[in-house]
Amino acid sequence: MAKEEGGQPSAGRDKPWIFRTYAGHSTAQASNELYRTNLARGQTGLSVAFDLPTQTGYDSDHELARGEVGKVGVPISHIGDMRQLFEGIPLEKMNTSMTINATAAWLLALYIAVADEQGADRAKLQGTVQNDIIKEYLSRGTYVFPPAPSMRLITDIVSYTYREVPKWNPTNVCSYHLQEAGATPVQELAFALANAIAVLDHVRASGQVPEAEFPEVVGRISFFVNAGVRFITEIAKMRAFVDLWDEICRTRYGVEDAKLRRFRYGVQVNSLGLTEQQPENNVYRILIEMLAVTLSKKARARAVQLPAWNEALGLPRPWDQQWSLRAQQILAFETDLLQYEDIFDGSQVMDAKVEALKAEAREELRRIEEMGGAIVAIESAYMKEQLVSSNSARLAAIEAGEQVVVGVNRYVETAPSPLATGEGSILTVPAEVEAGQIARLKAWRAARDAGAVEAALAELRHAAKEGRNIMEPSIACARAGVTTGEWGTALRAIFGEYRAPTGVSRAARNDAPELDRVREMVDAVSVKLGRRLKFLVGKPGLDGHSNGAEQIAVRARDCGMDVVYDGIRLTPAEIVDAAREGRVHVLGLSILSGSHVQLVTEVMTRLKNEGIDVPVVVGGIIPHEDAERLRAAGVAAIYTPKDFQITDIMADIVRLVDWNTDAAA
Repeated sequence: MAKEEGGQPSAGRDKPWIFRTYAGHSTAQASNELYRTNLARGQTGLSVAFDLPTQTGYDSDHELARGEVGKVGVPISHIGDMRQLFEGIPLEKMNTSMTINATAAWLLALYIAVADEQGADRAKLQGTVQNDIIKEYLSRGTYVFPPAPSMRLITDIVSYTYREVPKWNPTNVCSYHLQEAGATPVQELAFALANAIAVLDHVRASGQVPEAEFPEVVGRISFFVNAGVRFITEIAKMRAFVDLWDEICRTRYGVEDAKLRRFRYGVQVNSLGLTEQQPENNVYRILIEMLAVTLSKKARARAVQLPAWNEALGLPRPWDQQWSLRAQQILAFETDLLQYEDIFDGSQVMDAKVEALKAEAREELRRIEEMGGAIVAIESAYMKEQLVSSNSARLAAIEAGEQVVVGVNRYVETAPSPLATGEGSILTVPAEVEAGQIARLKAWRAARDAGAVEAALAELRHAAKEGRNIMEPSIACARAGVTTGEWGTALRAIFGEYRAPTGVSRAARNDAPELDRVREMVDAVSVKLGRRLKFLVGKPGLDGHSNGAEQIAVRARDCGMDVVYDGIRLTPAEIVDAAREGRVHVLGLSILSGSHVQLVTEVMTRLKNEGIDVPVVVGGIIPHEDAERLRAAGVAAIYTPKDFQITDIMADIVRLVDWNTDAAA
């Protein structure tokens, strides 16, 4: 290739990364239609979003699944659903990413079983299961089992795919959700690498892979990374990831082949920074964040999926996803990005930033190692408390105007947008989807061979008890017609369940003068009440995105309230029981999965039936029309992502309690 004036081209144009969009909703049939449409528009890989019951090992008719079916992804209850999900899509030729963690073994088993039915060669299957349960304890909340059996499941998948599905990435160590939970670049580097070390150490200790072949296993580990809007820092972070992973592979695991030490990663750019206010600005944020993971050739993502401009409002429509896909295609095919070597090599600014991040990350890794590794740092709440603290600092900086967010805390004046943001501007899941999925599930159970199901489940339980690899028994369960909930119940019986630390138990801040006014209000109302104002923060349903609830709980504690927060995954009945037994003065509900109408309405009905008269406030991604329905049901106040001044929310809550106290007097 001839040189162009002013630059050094590479030997030839590089292949572009895999183009993906994170998608799945309503039903397997609807999701299949969406996938085939996106592939026809130039998408080159699939990224499957599963609904929360599927992610947490429940069937669609379980009590905890109410309101959650098909909301944040596709419900997959059995192999019939999986067949329909990939109908007309040859799995042997597809690269499929599945965002699944606690139930990763089960969804991979279903995928392999469907591929077998298609006649695919398992050795040719390519894709990824996220399978990073460690970070679920810290951020996204779809864990099920305690850490030890969770590591066992990860180990089984890694060991099995190494032998049977050698092109598959068996774990996608995920720093994406760490940043979404407030991680700094150093925490994102250190915590993700500590998680990867924990996985590899467990695989090596299991003895399922011969020591001489272990470098091949190391070479299959991939990562799923976030890219925020701090452009230079994010590029430096990715280059630091490349260097640190190479260092760990060489020094800790003795991997000599440079190809097996490559930092292989996919990326979903930042969703945390997308704004409900002036959402059209998100287009620029997404573009800048995409550049951060593609400009540096040595640290370029292998797969990219971009959110849509309106994801802060709700589920994007197919056209919104297409708009994001086109951004990738324009960068890859219209620009000359892929013709050049790394444009940051030799940059003093970039080198200095990379070295600084690496030094701080090594120090954090050393601290975690001295504690006993990532699992101990999870169980002791160290990692979680660090993330909650970092997120608190981030939000405080936005509130104070020190961290500028255009359209939110600066330049808030705006002309009316021609882009649709009202009713019909986002994809909504009809209420009848859940009933239809449950009806199909019941028909599936009735039509299958019950004896074959029980035999397969018995073998799964035996394998789990005896320490055998659970992948082949899981594939046998898939073929027999076992459901997601039955698989989950079988392993819950063996492994037990787990409730992770919330990270909000640290002492209250006393270094924030802006809180003094609200503290005085809390003190005054507490005198009226005859005891400290008590605030219950509840997470009904299966939504594990707890960042908002944690920050509300932390700020309420900082304002002097008596706070009750027991973490995620509670039924409406459990929340109402806690409100009654705790004699709380106000109840806050946080839901980001789209199930707010059904779950909040049930809570309100139960409160009324119990004779509990306390104000209820709700936070989440709640469209205007749904907010009106919740107010009609008796909700006192509703907060969405545009309400970023948390201290003001605290003042509102105190006024509601004060009014309720006066009204009851």
